[in-house]
Amino acid sequence: MENAKRKAIIIQGYLASGKSTFAQRLSGELQIPCLIKDTFKSALCSSITIADRKESSRFSTVAFDGMMYVTERMFETGFPILLEGNFVPGGVKAIDEAAVLYSLLHRYGYESLTFQFRGDTRVLHRRFVEREKTPERGQANKIGTAVSYEDFDCWCHNLDAFDVGGEVVRVDTTDFTKVDFDGLAERAGRFLEIG
Repeated sequence: MENAKRKAIIIQGYLASGKSTFAQRLSGELQIPCLIKDTFKSALCSSITIADRKESSRFSTVAFDGMMYVTERMFETGFPILLEGNFVPGGVKAIDEAAVLYSLLHRYGYESLTFQFRGDTRVLHRRFVEREKTPERGQANKIGTAVSYEDFDCWCHNLDAFDVGGEVVRVDTTDFTKVDFDGLAERAGRFLEIG
């Protein structure tokens, strides 16, 4: 695994675009650790109740901070890592998550490959609404109220300016059957110089 050191794969993009599912698959295939933002938040909040959307947003910030703490510890080892989330660029909320990631990547001399998951936001909104009804979503990550298409579309497009440098592969997941997930996994393996 020596050649794969100091490389980070980032899976970023729109809500309900399939990021977490792909991240878990890729982590298993490449045998590298994976931190998923929503899963991290669920773990941190497993013994507390989140009252409303405002509180959920606060815990999202806490989860990101915790995730970046673990990421930095991993970067100190020099080993590869996979990071997944709807990481927010500057100007959207109080913390510029893209700038934090950029800073860590450059401080520790990491190369990055970003898969940006996008799609028709009308299709993704329908997926999002259905996903909200499932118990797998977890209490910490549920919105708790109906989300209009207009709000959802805005949330997704707020993520468009994400940029941490490195190579970027844009993936349209409007129709999962048309996505070459095997090809994306092979691309990630080439980036890590393994397989």
